[in-house]
This record gives sequence, structure tokens and C-alpha cells, in this order.
Amino acid sequence: MVTVERQSSLNSEICAVDSRPRFMQTMKHVGREFSFEHATVMIAPTSDDALLAPLVLESTISAEFVREFDRYRFLRHCPVIPKMNYSVVPHCWTILKSGGAATVVYPVKMATLMQRYALVTSVIFPMNSTDGSRFFLRFDGSRCLLSQPELNELGMIALHLFDVFDTLRRNQPASPSLLSIRELEVLRWTAQGKTSIEIGQILSLSDHTINAYMTNAIRKLDCVNRTQLVAKAIRLKLIA
Repeated sequence: MVTVERQSSLNSEICAVDSRPRFMQTMKHVGREFSFEHATVMIAPTSDDALLAPLVLESTISAEFVREFDRYRFLRHCPVIPKMNYSVVPHCWTILKSGGAATVVYPVKMATLMQRYALVTSVIFPMNSTDGSRFFLRFDGSRCLLSQPELNELGMIALHLFDVFDTLRRNQPASPSLLSIRELEVLRWTAQGKTSIEIGQILSLSDHTINAYMTNAIRKLDCVNRTQLVAKAIRLKLIA
């Protein structure tokens, strides 16, 4: 399809999105138009994050891949994340050799896992919400690297996608009942000024596990960080 026609067609489809399930159908369609098999929306990781699963909001990637990824705690060894933490520029890479060398070198076990699930070429578009939240729109597959014109085109479409997603996200009411007993317990200690290490000692859990509970709570209450989470939890009377 000619680029202008494809953009027009996809933008019309994006404009018609009125729910999260329909959003993911459209995002998956966008990915397929650029020969990507998978599409993901996730919270941008921070230095406190150790697990991928709590960060993934929507994805077509196998849940088994995410579980195995987290089993080995690969998130903190991912060479792409440090490059994206403070960037607003899209980043496209492959773990396959291109012109003599891969564009990103992953640890061997991580690269093997990604190849097994055909996640060999990827592109991330960093997005900042109007409320300060930071997200990644990501496409993965087994195609070659995007050309610059393709990257430019997909970047414009990704901006439109995120605008719709962010509107749906901000208009979706919070669901305090979704917080587990353990998440509430960790939240209460956080509100009292305890660090993850201190809470872990109190609850006989690792600080990585505490961080995972916190990340889940942040996602469920649609917050950006712990400070906003505590403030919102107090406002919703989840904690005193």
C-alpha cells in the first residue's frame, strides 16, 4: 500500500477506537502493516524495576515469554533500557547480524530466549503522558531493520496510537478493589516512609519482591511513582 494511503487508512481506524480491546486490535494491525508480529504498551522501566510482567499493560507477546524473562531477571540486564530511560527518540534494533554485527548485543541467554519467540527485531517509541507518566509503545518481530522512511511513518502513527491509548487510560476509573492484601500492606509501610529493603525485612520478603508489589499497585491505580501512589491511596481512603 502506498504510504499516504496506509497512513490515512490506519489513522481512520485509530480514530474509531473506543476501548482497550479495540485499541490492541488496532495496534496489532498497525504492527502487521510493518511486518511486526507483536505489539506492546508498557510502563517505562525505572532503576527500581526488576520484573517485566508488572510493567506490561497490553501485549500480544506470549505470557510464557514474560514469565521466563522474569525468571532470569533479564530486565536489569537489557542493554536497550538504559538508552531509552531519558530519551524521546525512537530506537530500532536487531539481535541478528546486520552488515557484519548485531545492532544491539544481548547476553547470550537473553538473546536465545528472544530468538525462540521470534523477537529478533524491535522498535520502541517513548511516550510521555500529559500527567507525567512515561510509557513505551513497542513492536517486535522477525523482520529486518526498519528503513528511515518506515521509522518516520510508524513514528507518526505511534503518536496517534498513544494519544488514543492515553485518553482511554485517563478516562478509565481507578479500581482500588484490584489491590491485593499484600500490595496494600506494602503500600501502608511505604506511606510510613519505609524503603523497599526495610519493608522486605519487616515482611520477610526480598526487596525485589517488594518492588514488584509496588509496581503492580502503581499500574493498577494508574500512577507514575510511589509518591503519587501514596497520595492517591490516601485520597481514595485505601490507607489512613
